[in-house]
This record gives sequence, structure tokens and C-alpha cells, in this order.
Amino acid sequence: MKHAHNSQVPQEQKSFWREYKDIPSYPALQENESTDIAVVGGGMAGIISAYLLAKAGRQVTLIEAGKLVDGVTGKTTAKISAQHGLYYDSMIQVAGEAQAKLYYQANMDALTFIEETAKELSIDCDFSHHNAFVYAQTAAGAKLVEKEAEAYRRLGIDGELAKEEVELPFSVEEALVMRNQAQFHPVKFLAGLVKEIERLGGKIYEQTRAMKILSKHDPVIQTENLSHLSCNKVIVASHYPFNDFDGLYFSRLSVNRSYAIAAKVSGEIPNDMYISGDMPSRSLRYALGEDGEKLLLIGGEGHTTGKSSSDTMEHYYNLEKFGDEYFGIKEIPYRWSSQDMTTLDKIPYIGTITAGYENILVATGFNKWGMSNGALAGMLLSDQVLGKENQYAPVFDPTRTKLKPKDAASFAKDNASVAKALVTGKLKRASKTVDDLGKDEGSLVKVGKKKAGGYRDEYGQVHLVDTACTHMGCDVKWNDAERSWDCPCHGSRFSYTGDVLNGPAVKPLKKIEQE
Repeated sequence: MKHAHNSQVPQEQKSFWREYKDIPSYPALQENESTDIAVVGGGMAGIISAYLLAKAGRQVTLIEAGKLVDGVTGKTTAKISAQHGLYYDSMIQVAGEAQAKLYYQANMDALTFIEETAKELSIDCDFSHHNAFVYAQTAAGAKLVEKEAEAYRRLGIDGELAKEEVELPFSVEEALVMRNQAQFHPVKFLAGLVKEIERLGGKIYEQTRAMKILSKHDPVIQTENLSHLSCNKVIVASHYPFNDFDGLYFSRLSVNRSYAIAAKVSGEIPNDMYISGDMPSRSLRYALGEDGEKLLLIGGEGHTTGKSSSDTMEHYYNLEKFGDEYFGIKEIPYRWSSQDMTTLDKIPYIGTITAGYENILVATGFNKWGMSNGALAGMLLSDQVLGKENQYAPVFDPTRTKLKPKDAASFAKDNASVAKALVTGKLKRASKTVDDLGKDEGSLVKVGKKKAGGYRDEYGQVHLVDTACTHMGCDVKWNDAERSWDCPCHGSRFSYTGDVLNGPAVKPLKKIEQE
């Protein structure tokens, strides 16, 4: 690995948000049970859906494959903003002005919901208002920022070009502010909601992976440990729908990874939130450590899951290099990465999963903006379950069919690249044997006449797995920074022992015995 020796980046992945431990633990679902509404997924969208439905007096059971808020919600930059990079100019082109305006309003409603709910339940979650800036350092980027400013004007968004307001230690060509956005501590917020769900009589189970839904009319969720949860309606908020064959979601979502570090720095930390409009992407905000000290959060370095042009650790080093150059890094106590889904038109899918499946609802494709979009999904889905009108429903309707030529082209390209990944993965040969693996090294290895995924842990023990992803059979690739096997086709991820880390896969990789 390049320049790792003098790097401050920790070897182990550790999320700043997950350091907060005051979140209850729950047992696994062992028996067959029934409930009115089942919610699959213990992140932002799932917990808020469950909270709102329990508050409305409905009987709710929430199941989570691992630990609550341990998925993407625990690995975010936790900005609550309707400023989703350079977004609105292209959204006007894709969906029209009326829809773009509703998208902005929906995200602002979500921000207000988080703020008011935290007040109402006295949840101290470090919520604070800040302006959000998208900035460009190149002339080409500045042109895009100016186009985006014009979109703000057309949509009546509270913001304008504001280069002179930028407080960054480097010069920018142009910048666009969106006023009165916010940031918070998502785990503290959701921990408060989880306790409230329980108080309202809701049930919560952890370590309970949903494997399939047995009937579309009277849904029964079959779990990994073969317990069954029957319900009247099910909300699938598992980040990537585990039942992705209903509505062919695997062909309608692209999956990306991005990276973040939290650093102690010697330079001035900006008070507001920033994101670059140029590549490589950079996201900045501060967070308060336990001792009240400000940490600088730097995010970016996105790429398609399983398809990175360099070692995964290289992405962290790039963030560190950027941080050190401009802010003077003293120490990096935390680093983490996240996985994000993007839909064909970059508008999330929230609502009935597909025509004819009225009792199965879904929330996915938050396009890296899961805090506002996740809250908005919770609000929208609970309204749909309760039979309430919601003006935003048509914008996010997963069954929307208006596929622009541009989207259709990207849809075809994505699916062609999946087919290519499927074939090239199968053709890839292993050049190493098990004996070649050093400690803490993973690679394709030859086992007899076959190939396998091998990893030698720090104690020298070798773990071998079949590299065929259990979702649709693509070959997984080794990710050195997370010590995981990642699928380049649909973003499933597995631990080095083969356990599922991220869906859509629900079954572990097959273990291979050493000959």
C-alpha cells in the first residue's frame, strides 16, 4: 500500500456516530408472530416509519438484520439538507419544475420534522442550523453552479450565489448557498425514537434477517432463522430491497461506495456545511466530540461498489491528504465508508413496491442524502399505510414510468455493465495459492482446480469462500480497507467469513473447506 506508513488513517473502520452506545439492544425473533405493520430495516426510514405508525396507534413490529442504526445510517455525514449537490437544474430537466419544487419542499419538511420531533421528545442530538454551500474550484464547475443558481431562482429556493460568504482555506471560483439547512447526530436522534416506539407498544427485533415475503396479498416475512412474521402491510426500508425481484429493483438501482474521516485539525474548522461541485467530490462539516472538541468531517471519493480504480485504503489517504493540506491534520480517530443507492432519475423510490403489491411498500435510492430523504420516506410511508393523502407521493412513486431517453440509456448501460461484470468475474483466474497469503491479506486463490476467495486473518487462520454472490451469481471482489468481499453487479457485500454485510443478497457466501 502506498504511503500507509506515515498515515494517520486508522487500520480499523470505526464510525464516529456509532461511538454513541446508549441505544437499547433487542433479541432475535425466534417464534412465529403476527402484527399489523411489519417494518424491515432499523435505519432512518425504518425507525421513523415505525415511530409514526406506533404514535398513530397502530401495532408495529420492526426487524433488523444486524444491530439498529449499524447500517448506512450509522455511516453518514449526517447533513439534513435539501441541497443535494448540483441537483435541481438537472431535476427540472428530468421531472419538470413542479416536481422539482415538491422535492425541495419535501426535504425541507423532513428537516422540520427532525427538529420538531427532537424538541417534542427532548432528544439531545446536537441539532443545529447551518447554511449549506456547493462550491466549484474550476471554471467549468463555476458554470454549473451558476446554472444551479438559476434553478434555485425558478423554484423559489432560499439561496443564491454567495462566493463572498465562503469560509474555506482555499479559493473558489463560485459558490451557491442554500440557507437554513441543518446537521445532527443521527444515532442520538434515532436512539430517542427507538425508546419511544417501545413505550408506545411497538416491538423490535435485532439479528433477524428478512429472507423473503411469502404472499403479496397477506404478507408473511420469512426470516433467516425460519421464524415467520405475518402482517397486513410490510414496509421494506432495508436500504436495498431484499425482495428486489418484485419490481425488478436490481435493474433500476446503481450502488456506490463513499468514504469519510473525522479528524482533529490545527486549522480553522468551517461553521457551515460544504460540498464540492467538481470532481473528486469533497464534503465538509464539523461534529462535536464527547469532550466538546470540534472534529472536521471530510467525505467523498465515491465509486461504484466493487469497482474502484485503486486499493480501497487509497480513498481514505486521499481524504487525509486533502484535509492535511488545507486544515492541518493532527489525528484521525475515525474512518468509515458507506453504501448508497441511486435510482435511474436520481429521485428516490418511496411507496408501493410495484403494481398489484398494495400491501408491500418500499423506500430506497436516497442517492447519498439519506437523512432528509430517510425522514421524508418515514413520513410518506406512514401516511400511505394510514390512508392519508400526501402531496409528495407522486414525486417518489416507485411505479412511475416516465423514463426519459437519458435515463433509458443509463439503464441500458448499467445493465450491460452488470452483464459484463458477470462474465469477466467468471473468467478471472486466481494467480495465488493459499500459502501465498500474508497475514491480514485477501485475494482470489487456487484451491485444487477451483478458485476461491481467501483471507488470512491476523492469527494466521485462513477463511475460504465461494466467490459467486448469492444474489445473482456475479463474482465478488476483495475490498482491502473493509476486509470484505464486494459484488460489482448489485452491491451486495460479505464479511471475510462470508456473512452478509449489505443486501440485496440475503444468503451468506458458501464456505469452502481447505483441501
